[in-house]
Amino acid sequence: MPNYGAILVFGKDPLRWVPGAYLQFVRFDGTQLDDPVRDQKRLSGRLSQILSAADDLLQLHVEVAADSASGPREIRRPDYPIIALRELVRNALIHRAYDGTNAPVKVFWFTDRIEISNPGGLYGQVNRGNFGKGATDYRNPLLAEAMAVLGFVQRFGMGIPRALRGLKEGGNPQADFEFSPSAVLVTLRPAL
Repeated sequence: MPNYGAILVFGKDPLRWVPGAYLQFVRFDGTQLDDPVRDQKRLSGRLSQILSAADDLLQLHVEVAADSASGPREIRRPDYPIIALRELVRNALIHRAYDGTNAPVKVFWFTDRIEISNPGGLYGQVNRGNFGKGATDYRNPLLAEAMAVLGFVQRFGMGIPRALRGLKEGGNPQADFEFSPSAVLVTLRPAL
């Protein structure tokens, strides 16, 4: 019998067997959950398809300001660095708990922040003290290995540090991570 990893990597219709195996994207026109929705997408399919579609969707929603008055060349600055968004969403999809919950990974994009949440708290040897400092453990080792073979991740514990560096270099405030036994939530703020 195939396990969740095999279904998510090779399955024709993973959502049929793993009800929470999708990414819910909502862009709000405001700062609250009850504000009007500007855009919404439900990304499903094989995990590699979700990761590719998420990359495209995030790139479409990043806004880039152009400053041509402060120097001889135009300076283009995105409100969120795509490297940080990509790494954090990939991390959420690969390291989430797929059993015991039907909740999806959520990307809620507000006018003043982005919240990325995934079901499943920290796992194994990863804890609050070593999170984002190269510590690795794999709740879903088959998913991590398959996505490494397909070129989406490296499996070296570099995703979170790369995202944090991207935020710093982009002029964004530090990411705010909240951990509970059943979820991880990261909040990002736009560049200053």
